[in-house]
Amino acid sequence: MIHSLRLSQKEKNNKMSKRIDFVKSLKEMTDVDLKARISEDELRLKKLEFAHAISPLENPMSIRSLRQDVARLKTELTKRKINA
Repeated sequence: MIHSLRLSQKEKNNKMSKRIDFVKSLKEMTDVDLKARISEDELRLKKLEFAHAISPLENPMSIRSLRQDVARLKTELTKRKINA
């Protein structure tokens, strides 16, 4: 049982570092790149949701993570508009 808890902690740390890397990479993107990425990810999200409605996805959590990434992108774009 302790071994499985260690694995889950490692997985959490790995996810956290991926999220931090994602947020750092947003700061390097231009506004045009952000808008393009948002539209691409929203299209991918629609396709995933449609595919999931037809037949269950192997990893339905990918829908959630993609939706959160879109929200992060939109948040960064909004921050830039406010600060500009």
